[in-house]
Order: sequence, then C-alpha cells, then structure tokens
Amino acid sequence: MDETKEKILENINKPEDLKKLSQEELLNVCGELRDFIIETVSSNPGHFGASLGVVELTVALHYVYNTPYDQLIWDVGHQAYGHKILTGRRDNFNSNRKYKGISGFPKRDESEFDAFGVGHASTSISAALGMAVAARLKNEKNRKVVAIIGDGSMAGGMAFEALNNAGGNNADLLVILNDNNMAIDPAAGVLNQYLLNISKSGTYNRFKKDVWQGLGKLDTIGKKTRKFIQRNQHALKNMILKENNLFEAFDFRYFGPVDGHDVVYLTKVLNDLKKISGPKLLHVITQKGKGFKQAELNQTKYHAPGVFDKDTGEIYSCDCPIEKSSKFQNVFGETLVELAEQNEKIVGITPAMPTGCSMNLMIEKMPDRAFDVGIAEQHAVTFSAGLATQGMVPFCNIYSTFMQRAYDQIVHDVAIQKLHVVFCLDRGGLVGEDGPTHHGVFDIAYMRSIPNIIVAAPMDEIELRNLMFTAQLPENNQPFSIRYPRGCGIKPNWKLPFEKIKIGEGRKLSEGKDIAIISIGKTGIFAQRAVKSLANKNISAAHYDMRFVKPLDKTLLDEVFKNFKQIITVEDGTIKGGFGSAILEFMAENSYSANIKILGVPDKFIEHGTIEELYKECGIDTKGIVKTVQMLLER
Repeated sequence: MDETKEKILENINKPEDLKKLSQEELLNVCGELRDFIIETVSSNPGHFGASLGVVELTVALHYVYNTPYDQLIWDVGHQAYGHKILTGRRDNFNSNRKYKGISGFPKRDESEFDAFGVGHASTSISAALGMAVAARLKNEKNRKVVAIIGDGSMAGGMAFEALNNAGGNNADLLVILNDNNMAIDPAAGVLNQYLLNISKSGTYNRFKKDVWQGLGKLDTIGKKTRKFIQRNQHALKNMILKENNLFEAFDFRYFGPVDGHDVVYLTKVLNDLKKISGPKLLHVITQKGKGFKQAELNQTKYHAPGVFDKDTGEIYSCDCPIEKSSKFQNVFGETLVELAEQNEKIVGITPAMPTGCSMNLMIEKMPDRAFDVGIAEQHAVTFSAGLATQGMVPFCNIYSTFMQRAYDQIVHDVAIQKLHVVFCLDRGGLVGEDGPTHHGVFDIAYMRSIPNIIVAAPMDEIELRNLMFTAQLPENNQPFSIRYPRGCGIKPNWKLPFEKIKIGEGRKLSEGKDIAIISIGKTGIFAQRAVKSLANKNISAAHYDMRFVKPLDKTLLDEVFKNFKQIITVEDGTIKGGFGSAILEFMAENSYSANIKILGVPDKFIEHGTIEELYKECGIDTKGIVKTVQMLLER
C-alpha cells in the first residue's frame, strides 16, 4: 500500500463515514482494514484468520445497510474484528480481549452495532429470524436483518433447525453463508463437500437462470401447455430448483456463489438483495486468512496464532516456563493414543476441535477410530452413546463451555442408560481472553447433579493421565467425566507408567493443624503454594486434594470435619451448586459443624482477561487463598 496516500480508515468512526466513499476508495479501505487487523493482532493476540477472510464482506455490508437500524448477526463471533473497527472501536481495538477492554466477540452491551452476542456457533439464523419476525410484528417494513454464518457454523444442527423454521415463515431475512471451507480445522462432513461442488461449478446458476428466463418465453408453446405453465409457473420453478439446491429445498431463494473478496461486486449484489423480500441465502466464497500469506497457507495454525511477526509470520512461543508438551490438551492427546494402542475398544470423538483438544493425534494415527463430527455437540454425545451400546469405549472430548449444548444428551442418552462414555471436558474453569461465552465454569455443577456419573478433576498432568487410564477400565462401566484446564500444568515429566486410581478416593497432600484447605482440580496447585506461604507466616494448613466431586471421599472428609473447625474449599467453577456446595451437603447430611468458606467463581459472568487476572478477581489464586485463611483465623 502507498504510504504517501492519506489514510482513509482513520477517518471512519461510524458506518455513515464509510457510505461517503467512492468504489475506488472502498478498495483502499479494505487494504487498510486488513493491514490494521494484522498490525494489531500480531502484537495483541486474538482470532486472526477468520476476520481477515471477511474484510471485503464487512466493508460491503456496512456500506450497503443502514446499521445499526439494520441488524447484522455474526456467526461465529470471531469473524467480527473488522465490524468492530468500522463501528467506533478502532481507537480502542488495542484493548481487544484484554482485562477491562473490549470483547473479542460481538457483545450487546458494548455497542449498539452488536445486534446479538455470539461466541458459540450456529446461533445466528435463529436469532436473525426472531429479529425479522419482530420487525414484521412492529410494522418496521424497512428494517433489514442479516445473519453472516461461517467457519463451519452452517454444519451445526441449530442452523438447520432455523433454516427449517425460517423457510416456512416468509420473514424478510438474508443469510450470508461465508464459505471458506474451514472451521478451526478443515470443515468436516458432507455439507462441506456439497458447498465445494457448488462453488466449483457454474452449472447450477446457469441452469437456474435458463429456467427462470425460459418459463417467461411462452410464445412457441401450444395453447394448453402455455396456460398450464402460466398457472403453475411458481410451483414448477420451485420443483426444478429444489431438486438441485439444498437451500431452495428449505424455501430460501439461493444466490451465488459469489466472490467474497470483490467488494464492489458485493455492494451491487447486496443492494439488489435488499429489494427482494422473504428468506434469501447468499453464498459467498472467501479465503480464511486472506491477505497474509502464512495464514492463507496454514489456516488452522493462524486461526488464533498468539503473538507473531507481522512481516515474516513467525509465531513466538509462549513464555510459559514449562515445556509445551505439558499442556493439558497435549497430555490428553498423547495419552489417548497410548491407551487406544493398548485397548482396541477405545474410540475418540470431537465436535470440530481436533487440533484444539489434540484429538488430531489419534485421527492421524488411527483415522478409523477417531472422529471429528463437525460443530455438533449433541450428536457427538449421542454418537458416543451408540458406540458404547456396542461395547466400544468412547472418549468424547468437548470443551466444557460447549458441553453445555449437549446437556440433555448426557442425561437422556448416556446417564439414564448408564453407558460407558468417558467425557473429557477440556478448558474446564476460567479460560482467559475469550471471556464469558467460553469460560468452563459450570460443568462441576451440572455434571454432579446427574445420577450414574463419576465426576473427576485432576490437579496435574499425571493425575489426568491416570484418570484417563482408570476411566477406560472394564470395571468402571458407567459414564465418567474428567475435566481439566486450558494450558500448561506443573509436571514437565508426566510420562510415567499408568496407575489405577480408586474411584472416589482423594489424597492428603499436606499435614496441618490450624485450618484445612480442600481443593478440586487445578486449584490444588494454588492451594499447595498457599500452604507454603502460610507456613512462613506460622500458620499450619492441611491440604486435601479430593480428585473426585462425585463420589466424594467420605473417609477423607470424616477426617477433615473431625479435626478442623475452620475449612475453606477451592474450585475454579461456579460456587452455586459446585464442589463447595457438595462439601456443605456432606457436612449437613452427616451432622458435622464447621466454619466453611467457599472460594470459586461468584454468581456472575466473569469477563475476559488473562487467566491470572481472572483468578485474582475471583480470589482463587495463591494470594487469594492465603488472604482468606488469614481472615478466617483472625475472627
């Protein structure tokens, strides 16, 4: 880009400023917007490739539509960086995903231009349909509603439920399918191949044009035939088109595919579509990572690459003192392969997160026994249940926040039937910069309320490995949930021989006489450090790592309540109904009495920031535990 030219982007503070530009200037804006995203995200990590891929589409949408009165719903939300920059958040964009800064996803209370909060996939068409129907009921005839769905989201079941409802509703709704052939990893399933076939062939669109034009030329047709076609023209069009296009079968008018990187042509198409009422779908072909060579060539790696060199693309390693291989997700992936090599009944299932959860390791080594089912958490759970009925041992790996979407399937299809499905809940606890839509803070509470299920949380990588080994043993033939956090742990040398863990057995890690600290999962690391810090203050604290939320180690808890009147529990999940609540229930059921303080995530949605900042906010880091202990003992 010519550095001598006056920058246009710096003068765009709202979409109205964009509308003043010529078509040639729109091209320049796209270049500047792409450069701005590269410049900012290279030093302030975030989602990268998806937003680069929709630069032209974003500019065209805000150029054509009257936002925020016209409403844009982005799905998934990590496509929306360009949208945020063009809608008054350019100067504050360097705070993206930082503590107290702007969110990495559209957020209704952040901007009037963010029509709907989106973090989980496949929600946009449902929300947009609701908005379009509301506009009709309020007689807002000029209001337009657009859902932009991409990065594999169309494959989610909820998107198809919405298409089914919207097609028969006749609401004035535009769905833009941002087809980039990707989720985070390459998109899975036959829908992806179907879209690829459409995008590679112009046959459908030429056929559609010929049909529409041909049905209007009736002069050479006999009188009876002419009258028949005239009477049934709409039905005939639908019959022919529906047999050749999935979206037409849902009663959506299909347009495309079109080049999603031709901003001028996109503005013309969008202007034309504004004049057509009813449900419509525009198929737009884009390239994830467009304009940054390394992101175009390695789209999975540059989905959210962390800090990188904006000129060379070199990704800088994290400053974690522990070697990369000790990330919990890597321990899961390598351990699963090792167990599957020993147990031929083991299979792996993930809903569109193979690289993120390291299921890709098993997919590469055992492609016939590991499955990426696409963005379909409900299907992933019931698919696992079906496998379990036939004696297989499915390891169903779903991020804690996404497992919320399959709660009914856990209850109805797995737990009631007491099937041997091992749920591995990655990203359990606070996850950091992705914020409230992605924090995995509810799984302890929602899992422990279900009968027939074992609920466990390892403190470190060795415990994760041993719990996975234990979970697949034939004698543990029932639902088994293992939740573990994002990122690095504390055990660089975790590849030790497997050890069976007794179900429901905790462990005492530190002796003490003044107070007892009872922890679950990763918070045990902070508790251990707190014990050492308290010892320096002449406070003797015992530490118990429970390992299991369900069943609880009653023997260990009897010891705690018989010896301590001051107790704190620590968890990185919601306080309401969580691990601490389970300890209180035990105390009440067994007629014990003690002064118990529960540390965990309070009854509110925690915003984004570094994990360290968020643990500090909730008071469950080492300093927070020490402070709470001192307060209790000073009373």
